[in-house]
Amino acid sequence: MVKITQNVEAAYEVETSYGNPPDSTLLHLGLLDTFDPRAVEMNIAPIPSIGQSTDAFHARGPINVSLPLKVACQGTGWKALLGRAIGVTTEFGSTKTPSKLTSSVDSLSVLAKETGGAFTLVGGVVPNEVTLEADYTAGGFITLDTVCTAQFSEDSSDGNFTEFYGDDYSNNAFPAAPTADPLLPTDLTVSFSAATAADGIRINRTDGHSVEIGEKYMKILDTGGSADTGYASGDHAAIVSDGVIDLDHTDTETITELTAVLNAGVTSSATAVAGSADPQNLLKGIYKMVGSNVTIPLVNDANPTLTEFSNLKTVALKIANNNTAIPGKTGTTWLQNNKISRGKADVTLDITTTAENETIYNAYVDKTTLPLVRLDFGTEGSIALTNGTVTAFSRPLTPGGEITETFTIKFRGNGDFSNYSAYAISADMTL
Repeated sequence: MVKITQNVEAAYEVETSYGNPPDSTLLHLGLLDTFDPRAVEMNIAPIPSIGQSTDAFHARGPINVSLPLKVACQGTGWKALLGRAIGVTTEFGSTKTPSKLTSSVDSLSVLAKETGGAFTLVGGVVPNEVTLEADYTAGGFITLDTVCTAQFSEDSSDGNFTEFYGDDYSNNAFPAAPTADPLLPTDLTVSFSAATAADGIRINRTDGHSVEIGEKYMKILDTGGSADTGYASGDHAAIVSDGVIDLDHTDTETITELTAVLNAGVTSSATAVAGSADPQNLLKGIYKMVGSNVTIPLVNDANPTLTEFSNLKTVALKIANNNTAIPGKTGTTWLQNNKISRGKADVTLDITTTAENETIYNAYVDKTTLPLVRLDFGTEGSIALTNGTVTAFSRPLTPGGEITETFTIKFRGNGDFSNYSAYAISADMTL
């Protein structure tokens, strides 16, 4: 029988360690657009010899496995891939902590199933580059286009992988596809602030303590880098664990309310500066207390909301991690991606929109930053991008049409302590 793509679907699991498929509960990847679980390159080196009419030998090099994967923003698959591109998945799971870029590598295993046919298991799947795309002019869904490396790809006729991984998926129930429609471009709101950030909240604790601000959570750390137990989870419902405060809680809708939550655990620990503002508009980053005080900036735009980009045409958020493959052997198998080292992340946002004012162009020519840009998916969560520099801008003019502009923004986080640039991107999403 001729193989057809309609018979193929895919599921995934989170690996506890790189290249270690857990062989437990599978989750559906969602609506697939591009998928190749057998993108395997053997790196064969031809060895010629004098007196031979063709290559005398073929020497096999390390096995290089990649996984091109494009999915619609449906179910949990796109969030699992996006979370690993950001580099942290704890906010996407049960542990409550601000999300940010990290230097660790978190991997997935992907199982491809063909109806009435074979299975393919790909372990150690790590997104090297992801692009979240919404096209308002062409129709279609919001998609996540990923370029993933993988440790190894193994085939099986019945789901029992006995050779390399030794995992038996033959008795694992394959999950049903998500029933909800994927997100449309109209489900996405992109907003920004071009205003200069002003003081938002002042926290007084102990010299050397630090504060991390993410899209959903803030975390207060002691001088040793551990959670500040002065802010205990029992002190207030918005304090979800020691030192971690939910900025999207019903009791933290304003800076004044957030101040009251902080002071519930530690006497006179915080002072509201911009009392009516939304705490989620605090600039994402890491801030250190000097002389027992730290003042965290906030974008207020003269009201608690940001300015929405209207009449969008295309939006593309790209995270390029520049991962480095580490060749080596697992058992007797020589692998190009035996291990993966996480590289420097580049976070960029490309936007095409109808030209309506000079705000972005002025930021470009004046070399000023956009303190905060937010991609809001409604009930599916949001992504915050901090301290954006407009690196490219064009506004082509053509006869008889509207004027559009295309620009690129690159982000670098905010703060004055530790790896504050990790907060170039932070997300509020839950799996």
